Amino acid sequence: MSRRILIVVSNVDHYEADPSHPTGLWLSELTHACDIFERHGLEQTIVSPAGGKSPLEPRSLKFPSYDASARSWHGDPARMALLDDTAAPGHIDSADYHAIYFTGGHAVMFDFPGSAGLQRITREIFERGGVVGAVCHGYCGLLDTTLSDGSHLVAGRKLTGFSWREEVLARVGGLVPYNVEQRMKERGARYSKALLPFASYTVVDGRLVTGQNPGSAKATAAKVAALL
Repeated sequence: MSRRILIVVSNVDHYEADPSHPTGLWLSELTHACDIFERHGLEQTIVSPAGGKSPLEPRSLKFPSYDASARSWHGDPARMALLDDTAAPGHIDSADYHAIYFTGGHAVMFDFPGSAGLQRITREIFERGGVVGAVCHGYCGLLDTTLSDGSHLVAGRKLTGFSWREEVLARVGGLVPYNVEQRMKERGARYSKALLPFASYTVVDGRLVTGQNPGSAKATAAKVAALL
């Protein structure tokens, strides 16, 4: 059986605090991972909390995030069609997968944490010995995931993700629904970040792999692939 990985994207297209302010999937965080996973021969499936369409974050379609990888995906109708018809958690058998990888974009702050289906899949993959990865805001998907003993998956584990300082510098501190860095610490996670904001930074703690920001996407995906 080939190694298979689930890639998680958001269904949200705007901030709840300001519906006129669009958000969505940060495209390069998906494409950089897909490129690397494909080179390693991994079979990929895209899933979202509700299934169906995953909208794109408009800012991810601008320099510097809109690089060759993102442009190639965005210009390929077959690949874009994958984001119009993502799988729903209820249609996924976690036993078919060896890893789950959460992409980012501010959109995920709204629909990743409350997805019981994603929590179930993540718990089952992790407890079966699989790999859990997340980049940037993707770690919001791990906030409320508990293991079979009731403990948080992130408790006592080293990780990283988009920092509060980066939220402020991105000028969305007043739009985001919570401070995910702080919430992770409240759940017992051993959070760390790069000395400089937006610098590439990844953390590996056993089978948990996390990256801080969009610039960390390639390194994070490479470390997930290496564990597989």
